[in-house]
Amino acid sequence: MTHTYGESKHFTLPDGRKLHYWLKGQGGPTVVFESGMGFSGSMWGQVQPEVANLATTLVYDRAGTGRSDELAGPHTLAVLVADLAALLGSLPQLAPFILVGASWGGPIIRHLAASGQVAVRGLVLVDQSDENAPDFFTPAVRKQFESTPKMLIPMAKLGLYKLMGQGVGKNQPADVRKDHYDYDFTVRAAENFAAEISHFIPDMEWLRDNPNRLEGIEVSVISGMKPGLLDGKQRKSINAAHRKTAETLANGRFVPAEKAGHYVMFHQPELVVSEVARLLGK
Repeated sequence: MTHTYGESKHFTLPDGRKLHYWLKGQGGPTVVFESGMGFSGSMWGQVQPEVANLATTLVYDRAGTGRSDELAGPHTLAVLVADLAALLGSLPQLAPFILVGASWGGPIIRHLAASGQVAVRGLVLVDQSDENAPDFFTPAVRKQFESTPKMLIPMAKLGLYKLMGQGVGKNQPADVRKDHYDYDFTVRAAENFAAEISHFIPDMEWLRDNPNRLEGIEVSVISGMKPGLLDGKQRKSINAAHRKTAETLANGRFVPAEKAGHYVMFHQPELVVSEVARLLGK
């Protein structure tokens, strides 16, 4: 049976690890989807099918998520960017790329675009983690990030994380929803989240002190405007940071998602699709 995301493939990295990805659609630029922290590619089920009607799409599982192999070493921004650069570099026939990144996926695709390792036509940042938000660097938020894995991993071992995941992404196609539930709310997923978040603040500090230069690249900065349970106190700061990022970039565009919070791809997916379509010229 064909998966909603298309044809399933694996790419072997120089160190022998394998990254899993799906390809679907025709024509370019190829649209690549990068997920948020601790998640596999199974969070784009309400966006990718629509985009695949417009162009070639590539959805992949970051190291340690979904069907991809584990990453034994540090889950730093540099390592995650290198993995994606290697994957896309192995597919020159699909270049140039439009990169779509949610949450922590935003810095990953921004840093890749700024590095010049692959040809990037445009970026869609979906409520990205943004170093222009000063709230990320307060002692209280640092403590929150440090404590989250300590709660999440025990919850996953008790099956409570699975219970939390039952209502997440429930409107995705059945096969994507099943992957999302089976892969993204497990002990493995919680441990991978912990491995990624342990480097979050140092990497955000580095991005703050070394701003990405994205000359010649169109960038849509989508910002979820509704406060959520975990980010309610920081939501205004995050929105302001997204607006500042868009204004700072030569080709930046601020796009408020009035009906969504952090998970714009679930609650206002049509907005993500429309921004991708705009960059595709369709």
